[in-house]
Amino acid sequence: MNGTIVRIYCTEAEGKLKELTAFLHDKECIRGLTVFRGVAGYGVSGKVHGSGLIDLSLDMPLVLEFFDEADKVATVLEDLRPLVAPGHVISWPIEILTE
Repeated sequence: MNGTIVRIYCTEAEGKLKELTAFLHDKECIRGLTVFRGVAGYGVSGKVHGSGLIDLSLDMPLVLEFFDEADKVATVLEDLRPLVAPGHVISWPIEILTE
């Protein structure tokens, strides 16, 4: 089965995790979602988000990853546009093994 995998990049300080997970679960009913909390990272601004041994940051990078059938993901991506800043979503085609 043809599918698409999607990654959404954000930070904890943006406060979008709860909104995005609820949107993908409740409204879009995607197959599943995994959230990764990064150790460190930076984006276009160049500001490094991370933590050291001394200070624990509440602005760690987050990656939300999900997949589903290609047609469904195409619709989800359109619906995500108002919720996520441009350039913070990537996707690529995959084969979903069903057996």
